[in-house]
Formats: sequence, C-alpha cells, structure tokens
Amino acid sequence: MCAIERTAFLSQPDRDKPTNEYDDMIRRLDDEAGRHRGDSNEYLDDGDDDEQSSPERSMRLPLPMGTPRAYMVLLVVNVIIFAIPWLLDLAGIRLGNFTVSQAIREFGAKSNADIAFNGEYYRFLTAMFLHGSLLHMLFNGFALYSIGPETERVYGTARFVVLYFIAGFAGGVASYAITPNPSVGASGAIFGMIGALAVFFYIARGVLGQMARDQLGGLITVIVLNLFIGFSVPNIDNMGHIGGLIGGAVVGWFLAPRFEIDQMQYPPKVVRRSLPIAWVGTASVVVLLVLLVLVVPTPILQTP
Repeated sequence: MCAIERTAFLSQPDRDKPTNEYDDMIRRLDDEAGRHRGDSNEYLDDGDDDEQSSPERSMRLPLPMGTPRAYMVLLVVNVIIFAIPWLLDLAGIRLGNFTVSQAIREFGAKSNADIAFNGEYYRFLTAMFLHGSLLHMLFNGFALYSIGPETERVYGTARFVVLYFIAGFAGGVASYAITPNPSVGASGAIFGMIGALAVFFYIARGVLGQMARDQLGGLITVIVLNLFIGFSVPNIDNMGHIGGLIGGAVVGWFLAPRFEIDQMQYPPKVVRRSLPIAWVGTASVVVLLVLLVLVVPTPILQTP
C-alpha cells in the first residue's frame, strides 16, 4: 500500500574547495538539525544568501530500515487456523452439532458474556486469529500482506509484533465495551498498523518531507474509506476497527523511530532514535486496556 524510499538526499560540497568552506557547511547543517525542510528527494540547503555558493553534488543517505519477517509468520498462522477447519468442514467432519469452524468460533470468538461471566479473557487473543468466512480471511490476509512489510520495516520486528498484538487487543476491548455481538478477525490489528504508519509519517515529515506528507494523506484516505465501508455494510464490528486504529496510533507514537541525521561523521548518516519513554508508554497502554476490561460494563447479547 505504501512503499518507503530507503534513501534520503543531502548536498555535498566540492572537495576541491578550501577546508574552511566545508567546516562552514557543517556548522550550518548543525544549526539546521531537527528542522530539515526538504523531502527525501530534495537537497538540504547548505548555502548562504550573502556568499557565493560552492558547486555541489548530491549524496544519498540510506534510511535505517528493518527486515520484515514476522508479518509473514502472522499471515501463515492466520491462514492455517482458517484453512484446516475449513477443509475439515468440506470433508464433512463435525464436532457434535457444530462444524469444525463453528466449534472453533464458539470457543474462540470475542463473546462478551463468556468474558464477563466466565473469565475467558483468552478470547481477546484467539479472536484475532479467527475469521468468519473465506472472503473475510482473504480480505484481512491481503491487508496484512500489503501493510505488514512496510510497518515492520519502519518499526523493526520486535516493536511490530508488540504493536500488532496491542492493537488487536485494543480493538477487542473497544468491541467488548460497546458491541454486544460476538466478533472475530484480525481487522483491529490491521487498522492498528495503518494508524501506526500514519503516526510514523507524521513524526518523520520533517526528515522525509513531501514523501511523508503524501503517504500520510494516502493512509488517511484508506482509513476514511474503510470506516465508510464498515458503517455501510451490516455485520461489521466497527468498534473493533476504531479501537484497533486508536490503539495502534497511540502505541505507534511511543514506538515509532525518530529519524535524525548524524552530522558528527562524514558522510552524514541517518540514524534511528527511540522515544525515551517508549516502552513505559507502551506498557501503560496495556495496563489501561486491562483496567477497561475489568471496570467498564459490557453489553450482553440477549438470546431468546
């Protein structure tokens, strides 16, 4: 859905010029640290309006991105959990009065009554790996395949996995607090990835420039369209989507890398910085979600 160019540009002076001009450039870049105004395809201005600028050559600065691995593991797990019961159903195998798929959803879906009255809190996790139909699985699988790699590249594998599960949990908590119907699906986690990517591009717009702003605008469009579809089509757990989106955005803000240009070395290098309270803030989100589950009253579906 969004591909991040893994290089940034920085201007480099002509090395035939005297050393003092190079030193002047470094000092000017130091003054501009934290407010790089160009996008990833533009040059940072190292000239002086009062002096004749020196000839410049462009320099590509690679962005420190991770290698995506975990998203594929999550995708395969989702597919296997759906495919095996589905194939058993096609073979005519049943568990009592239920098909295998029905039985798994019966014991794994987010069910407000079972969570509130029986303490089956594991359903917040298991519901993230269950799907109600082949179309549901294909849609979420394609979304994870499209968005997962870029999210993992940006955040790194460990933070991506944490983000995925907390966003899915946040979606389940929002659904538990507002929606009485049982629900399944990875949609909360997927909306969380979209929210986290949007937050990253908002944070990185000072370094990545127009590219970040374009990606942010595209992600906002995706969010609006998907929410519109969710509210237009029956039997969609929109609260789970919104909860996952908010949870992913908040955790994403804590865990998102802060790209900076390290100008203490030559050539300059783009480095990743972490928010000092990244993991404390993330843990606080988890604690808040747990408290909401324990404190907020949940609507119970009334069965005849």
